[in-house]
Amino acid sequence: MQKLTQLASWKALEAHFEQVKDVHMRDLFAQDNNRFKKFSAQMDDILLDFSKNRITDETFRLLCDLAREVDVEGWRDQMFAGEPINVSEFRPVLHTALRNRSNTPVYVDGENVMPKINRVLAQMRYFTERVRGGHLRGYSGQLITDIVNIGIGGSDLGPHVVCDSMKPYAQRGMNVHFVSNVDPTHLTEILKFVKPESTLFIVSSKTFTTQETMLNAQSARSWFVELTANEKAVARHFVAVTTNKKAATEFGILEENMFEFWDWVGGRYSLWSAIGLPIALYLGMDRFEEFLDGAYAMDMHFRSAPLEKNIPVVLALLGIWYNNFFDAQSHGIMAYNQYLRRLPAYLQQLDMESNGKTINREGERVDYLTGPIIWGETGSNCQHAFFQLMHQGTKPVPSDFLIPARSKNPLGEQHCVLLANYFAQTRALMKGKTEEEARAELEALGSSPEVIEDVLPHKIFEGNKPTNSILFENLEPRTLGALLAMYEHKVFVQGVIWNINSFDQWGVEYGKQLASDIQQELASRHEISRYDDSTNNLINYCMMLKFSD
Repeated sequence: MQKLTQLASWKALEAHFEQVKDVHMRDLFAQDNNRFKKFSAQMDDILLDFSKNRITDETFRLLCDLAREVDVEGWRDQMFAGEPINVSEFRPVLHTALRNRSNTPVYVDGENVMPKINRVLAQMRYFTERVRGGHLRGYSGQLITDIVNIGIGGSDLGPHVVCDSMKPYAQRGMNVHFVSNVDPTHLTEILKFVKPESTLFIVSSKTFTTQETMLNAQSARSWFVELTANEKAVARHFVAVTTNKKAATEFGILEENMFEFWDWVGGRYSLWSAIGLPIALYLGMDRFEEFLDGAYAMDMHFRSAPLEKNIPVVLALLGIWYNNFFDAQSHGIMAYNQYLRRLPAYLQQLDMESNGKTINREGERVDYLTGPIIWGETGSNCQHAFFQLMHQGTKPVPSDFLIPARSKNPLGEQHCVLLANYFAQTRALMKGKTEEEARAELEALGSSPEVIEDVLPHKIFEGNKPTNSILFENLEPRTLGALLAMYEHKVFVQGVIWNINSFDQWGVEYGKQLASDIQQELASRHEISRYDDSTNNLINYCMMLKFSD
């Protein structure tokens, strides 16, 4: 592939940027009363308004030209067709097959994988309905009331964000908990609130060897056996999402309670698979399939909508515009819905593990910025925390603002206040406040001329801060599925444009390798000298504190 920065469309964007980099959105809106219609897109009830961005008609046209020149549509078709686009691991990328509600054949190495997917879905339905219906109980005959999911990364973040977001749909009396951190405090604090006779543990590890997951799983097993004095009962209280049947059997899990997924499903894309078992247990299999339906609807939109009205493509192109031309280092996720409080954490892994790369698909170092830092918080909490930086700071923070038009918990006027803040903040970030407006405001308050001159500079807001508004009717399983798939495809498109492999994570693996070596050193309790001076002294000081009498 020709070098990204040498493409005709890229050079055209560079020239265009010099012409528009100082244009203010306040002026763009004043000049064009039709911005919303031109710069918005919709899929079902999900509306994306991207008119509050530093773009003109020409900007948007050139960005779409870039998408076409790097062949986003061709790469998209390869992904859905099961081509091995994960070039460093020689694998297809088929999380989309997991939610292929049309059931049309999807082939990997000549084999249609849909029968396997359907078999696991049927297994999940049978198991979850038995647990939720009270037919499959704990060893003492008690109903299962608590689900503890033990995983890390995608085996934790995906199910966690869905279960948190969908609490209104949870079965009454059913609780779900997530253990991921190898810090023993995480598991210990959860075990304080559950009882062994009514708790079901899900151990989610493809290989059944993931260090953090298996340490937590073994600790949970020991806790269970110690309190019940019944090792055979492990089979009634532990299930596995894994491909390693031998290791799961040795742990004490029945083969009928092992749920398979495949190496063409990356961890951060795996919540659509049996990794979603805690979702199905907590919400019911019907709701889980509604979640898949929403993702499938977004898949179809991504595959068929023209680039100019294709929501994931538009979000990706705007991110390229700010990341690579305005040098924005981060991207904010502001969800004005308390149920979505885990969304920024989920999107951090999805985006930064996928596109935090310096090497392109040809193995060469890139000479441009790739994935941004993803961060965020729920509204309106974030307004009282870091929005000061967004309004008047020196760092540009392009952001997505998400909100449902209806609340699951209508309480007085609170949702109207939330909506008002949602609309006001994006307007304020776009419009800013001029010196004249600030002066008039102070004069209206009766401030003296001396006070006005002192305070005036602090009351001016530059504005021109870009935001995307994502608005939908209700936060329901189908809607959430569509939103998460939307972000998956956005990340994919950006990876295509940057010519990087969004589906490996060798940086994660490197840290694990070093940790394994150091773990052995810690166990020896000997003074360490084999590493760099900083690491040696940190380890030695820690061992002195930890093991001294």
